[in-house]
Amino acid sequence: MMKPNAILACIGLALGAACVTTTTYAHGDPEPTDFKLQELLHDARKATRPFTDLQSALAAGYTKFPDLNGDCVDQPGQGGMGIHYVNPALVGDAELDPMRPEFLVYRQDRHGRHELVALEYVVFAPYWDAAHPQPPVLFGHPMHLVRTPNRYGTAMPFYELHVWLWEHNPNGLFNDWNPRFSCR
Repeated sequence: MMKPNAILACIGLALGAACVTTTTYAHGDPEPTDFKLQELLHDARKATRPFTDLQSALAAGYTKFPDLNGDCVDQPGQGGMGIHYVNPALVGDAELDPMRPEFLVYRQDRHGRHELVALEYVVFAPYWDAAHPQPPVLFGHPMHLVRTPNRYGTAMPFYELHVWLWEHNPNGLFNDWNPRFSCR
C-alpha cells in the first residue's frame, strides 16, 4: 500500500519505461531506504562517472552554456548551481533518460579545476507537452517549469531538474540551489 505522499514516477526511456515509487521527505529528499530509487541514482552516478573529468565531457559533446550573467550560476542568498555544460544533441529531443543528462554542472575549485557537482535534466516544454498529458517526473520528483524570458535566454520554456549526485546539498538532492558554495 502506497503512503499518502508517495509518488509514482514513470521515466520515459528510448526503449520503454522504468517506473519508480518513492516517498518524498523534507526538502524533496527521497527515503534513504528506497531501494529502487537508490539503485537508479547509483546507475546514474555510474553512467556519469566518466564526466568527473571535464575533458571526457567535452569529448562526449558537452559545451559550456552560460546564463545571461556569466559562466557560473549563483544567486545571492540562495547559493550556487555552478557552471553548466550542455549536450545539444540531448537537449534538442523530447526524451528524458536518467543515464544521459542534458546538462552537467561543475564548480571550479581554488586551483581552477572543474569538479562535477550535479546533473541537470532538461526538456523543452512544447516538445514534452505535445507528446505527454502530464509534466515530466524524473527520479520520482516533479520537474520544474522555467518560463520565458529566463536567465538562460532560451526562446522556449523548459522543464528542469537538478540532481546533486556528486556534491551534497543541504537543501536536498533535487533543490536547484546549493547554499554551500557560490561563484564568487
